[in-house]
Amino acid sequence: MAKQSKVAVVGSANVDLITFNDTFPRPGETIFGKKFDLGFGGKGANQAVAARRCGASVSMVAKVGSDLFGPATVTNFESLGIDASHVRIAEGISTGVAPIFVDPSGQNRIIVIKGANETLSPADVDAAAPVLSQADTILLQFEIPLATVYHTIHFAKSHGIRCIVNPAPALPLDFKEVATADYFVPNESEAEAITGIPVHTIDDAKKCADHLLTQGLSRVVITLGERGSLLATSAGQELIPAFKVAPIDSTGAGDAFIGSFAVFLAEGLKDMEALTRASLYAALSTTRVGTQKSFPNREEFDKEWRGRGIMNCEF
Repeated sequence: MAKQSKVAVVGSANVDLITFNDTFPRPGETIFGKKFDLGFGGKGANQAVAARRCGASVSMVAKVGSDLFGPATVTNFESLGIDASHVRIAEGISTGVAPIFVDPSGQNRIIVIKGANETLSPADVDAAAPVLSQADTILLQFEIPLATVYHTIHFAKSHGIRCIVNPAPALPLDFKEVATADYFVPNESEAEAITGIPVHTIDDAKKCADHLLTQGLSRVVITLGERGSLLATSAGQELIPAFKVAPIDSTGAGDAFIGSFAVFLAEGLKDMEALTRASLYAALSTTRVGTQKSFPNREEFDKEWRGRGIMNCEF
């Protein structure tokens, strides 16, 4: 295995409340669900856990609430070996929560209540500068204020640190503020929401990626679920196929993809191999229930990678 990479995440930390059922209630209706699961989540925290389980040394910069979920979230980070010294408690505010509804096919519907995530500020990023400056890669998402996202992108650029921006959930943004990020990684619905260009086919995704490049972005990766992912740069576009698995729950698969992608890049792999490995890592996460607890560890991933006969592929 390559040298241990150092990944820092500036982002959200939530508690996921996951309900599984065949149907969902109509207005005013109460029904019984089939199963319920509670776990730690939030796009930032999920990506941190994916990076950690994939073998990186990981630091988290976040805000949690002063409710019962806040200290438990910090403890969860620490139990996983993630540096939580810059996960601070916001007094009088709830921890972010995400009620998640999963149908029999494994598709999910998610409502996010930001809570303390909304209080993560540029000042918090500056306070974490000693930790952030040691990172190989910084990961960002949009479940925290955009002002904090922009500030962190500038921090990464000024310190020569690789920066990956996952614009999730999609929000109107200032492309000039994100143009210096090294990678911009939306899924198809986020890419469509940000650009206004429908993304229903691979050709649509290519047109959308080209448009994003014209906004000053240097590398765009659009994830396309079971159709794989698309890498677009000024040199051209490449489609990375998805891996076939029997999915149970797709919750957190995008975060598994980005967290592992950061690790593979930091280990020195080129874009195409890093994306291919991340595609398999994300696919494996869908074969288990939940978010963070569905992410395979590095030993499990490497065994699957070898088992599929792709250990020595040319990229």
